[in-house]
Amino acid sequence: MAASLPSLTVYVVTPEMSPAIALRRYVSADENAAIELWRRTWTHHFPHIDFDARVSWWRERWRQELVPTSVIVVAELSGMLVGFVTVDPKSGYLDQIVVAPEYWGTGVAGALLGEAKRLSPGGLELLVNKENARAIRFYEKHGFVYVGEAANPISGRPVNRMAWRIGNRPRSD
Repeated sequence: MAASLPSLTVYVVTPEMSPAIALRRYVSADENAAIELWRRTWTHHFPHIDFDARVSWWRERWRQELVPTSVIVVAELSGMLVGFVTVDPKSGYLDQIVVAPEYWGTGVAGALLGEAKRLSPGGLELLVNKENARAIRFYEKHGFVYVGEAANPISGRPVNRMAWRIGNRPRSD
């Protein structure tokens, strides 16, 4: 499947940032860095949840559910993984977009989301925690619209269902 997808693009996230953030396809050697980035980022955003205790569960989910079915694109800077996105191009489901907290607001997430849109031009759908106002604003800014409510199938937490289709207008703030 990977051979049939177009090559990735290198993005310069900010004019001052050199070298540029590079987006590339995930390889198995990225696993430990991606899992640690997931743990660190989610711990930063939700410090009241023990993500250290969830690492073995996440590693199993990563290996069994995401790697086999998703295209995973990583963002790196000088060889260090600073973000990733997972998207199932068959269903258009975006399961994860993770960016190191020190790169929030720099354009890394927007570059990863742009790549996800390119990989799934028919549209994207995702679930976002209702309490994650920062992420909801980010998705709305990038043309996602609210399409309903649900419960996270793993945690049971309330989530918003959001979708992007070509033609959705980004929210202007």
